[in-house]
Amino acid sequence: MGDVSDGILARAGDRPAAPEQPRSPYRTMPDGERSALWRRRLHEAEAGLTRYLVSRGDEVHLADWFALQAEIFADLPEAAAPAAAWQRVFFRGQALMERFLVSRYGEEVLGAWARSNAEVHREVEPDHGRGAADPIHRIARQAELYGSHYEFDDDRPPAAELAAVTITHCAIWDYREQARRSGVRLTLASPCTYCTQALSANIRAKGYRPAHRLHSGPSGHGCRWEACAPGRDNGRDEPRGA
Repeated sequence: MGDVSDGILARAGDRPAAPEQPRSPYRTMPDGERSALWRRRLHEAEAGLTRYLVSRGDEVHLADWFALQAEIFADLPEAAAPAAAWQRVFFRGQALMERFLVSRYGEEVLGAWARSNAEVHREVEPDHGRGAADPIHRIARQAELYGSHYEFDDDRPPAAELAAVTITHCAIWDYREQARRSGVRLTLASPCTYCTQALSANIRAKGYRPAHRLHSGPSGHGCRWEACAPGRDNGRDEPRGA
């Protein structure tokens, strides 16, 4: 409905144009904000792992666990350090935690770890009042951290009931291949093995229904993510894999 002024409906042609929604809105994210997001992601993963180990109810070899924590948090940069320094700490911590879990319990426990992390995410990730758009904006911000190519739909920007983002080129694959060529031992054959479970769990933890679709082609690996309010039909074929 149009704007109302003095009880008269404004004509459509008189309405101010809606502000243009950038397709990749976080290109100008400040370096300090990037650092803060890397730290939050590290906190979610490490606190989630602590929570998961406690929830198993079996004996944890504490000496091994303390040694892992020491490696995760070794040589921490100052809070004001460039985002690249905190990115390095996150990558190291994520790789160490994946190896710790898979070597002890097998790859099948990664989903349980992701759900445990999501419970931490529920508490530490701020709600901005945008509904389903909130978790989708978080995915876009994470994509920006890696330098992935991503975009919101031109015809359907993220909204409270239904929101989506498409990662057209996932730079996590690029980082992994660079690490592999440098001699880093990778635990998982594909980053999607854990990432898809983690993002799905985060969306659910915020109260929305996730869906995703993986794709690959000349531009590399990518994916599309949707978050939908409970009980809402998105009116189109739903991406698979959530």
